[in-house]
Amino acid sequence: MIFKRKATALLKEWKEQGSGKYAALLEGARRTGKSTIAEEFAKAEYKSYIKVDFADISPDILDVFRSISKLDEFFLRLQAVTGTSLYIRQSVIIFDEIQLQPRVRQAIKYLVKDGRYDYIETGSLLSIKKNVKGIVIPSEEWKISVYPMDYEEFLWATGKDAFSQLIAIYNSQKGIGQAANRSLMRDYRLYLAVGGMPQAVEAYIEKSDFRSIDKIKRGIIDLYEEDFYKIDPSGRVSLMYESIPAQLARTSRKYTIHYALKKKTRDKDRELFSDLLNSRTVLPCYNCTNPQISLSLGKDIDAFKLYLSDTGLFTTLLLKTKMIADESLYSKLLSDKLPANLGFLYENAVAQTFAARGDELCYMTWPKENSTHSYELDFILSKGTKIIPIEVKSSRTDSHDSIDEFCKKFSSLVTNPCILSQKDITKTESIINYPFYLASLVGI
Repeated sequence: MIFKRKATALLKEWKEQGSGKYAALLEGARRTGKSTIAEEFAKAEYKSYIKVDFADISPDILDVFRSISKLDEFFLRLQAVTGTSLYIRQSVIIFDEIQLQPRVRQAIKYLVKDGRYDYIETGSLLSIKKNVKGIVIPSEEWKISVYPMDYEEFLWATGKDAFSQLIAIYNSQKGIGQAANRSLMRDYRLYLAVGGMPQAVEAYIEKSDFRSIDKIKRGIIDLYEEDFYKIDPSGRVSLMYESIPAQLARTSRKYTIHYALKKKTRDKDRELFSDLLNSRTVLPCYNCTNPQISLSLGKDIDAFKLYLSDTGLFTTLLLKTKMIADESLYSKLLSDKLPANLGFLYENAVAQTFAARGDELCYMTWPKENSTHSYELDFILSKGTKIIPIEVKSSRTDSHDSIDEFCKKFSSLVTNPCILSQKDITKTESIINYPFYLASLVGI
């Protein structure tokens, strides 16, 4: 199935503004749809295209790339071996899984400078960063991050083009009634269960049961872990990845490598953790110690929470790591009967939402006076010179001490403090509650 994706609009922006000076580089985790997005864009926007898949390349085509120094000869041979004609400024060449051929990536500089054709690269970010030994990384790349499908893309895919309705609800700042809210929350919980990986969404559309959908998601997790084992056969990166749900469930609410590995953290472990971050399979959310300067400058790089880049995979990882005893998790999720201690599933979904639209993920903790406990805000977003404090509540919404205290502490910075929960829009004098399905509209 071919899905409508927001990355296509970013490719159009590249084509209109930078295609003669840069190659587009679609980067992100594996199985997020990068190759399909590139090829469908090529079909729609160009007179012809050639796709070279370096993960499945014939000896004849690979031989063409052994020498790119003589471009006239290179282009003639490439057209001959693929049987596709190229037209000056009307054709694009796709280099799929570019990380497998670093020398070709290095040649992008000269191909772009030549100016005859446009170029789109795709690749797993981790491998792109790793496979650079002995090459000059080209500066002529227009980078586009590809995330799993967000909730709006999911609605497009499932035939519920209802996002305009959500925008109208958000703009009204008024409740829609319990029945309507329950219906929209059921749709949203379905997204949490399926997730945004295109294969899983396709299986749902084809009316597969959740056992089958979960099998697909397990396959994607297994694929990620195979990549992790290639980096480190001891399995440390895999342990770091699998520990994310358990670490979110801890009261400390701070990810530690030590907890994942059950041993003292060494420099090599930190290096491997950096590889995990570069895989884009996870989303770091850093503790901001001083939002008065800026979220970036105020963040503590040694204190962070970690989320999965796709909440559908998060749901499956809960089962895989035995945090849930059986696969009734899906029926409990869809019927809103999750145990209270699984509220971090919603928190992961909110993190995914903010990351996909380009927000920097930050949270904040600070000590309570005369107490061993701390205040904690799940997310803080930057909006111009202001800060939006956000709490995520899976059940009760009447208690919001952290937001109240933050608003007192940073009153000159605060705008639109809010709670994200399953409840309909409600307002008090200082705080507004939004249902989760409106999360992507908060702060825009």
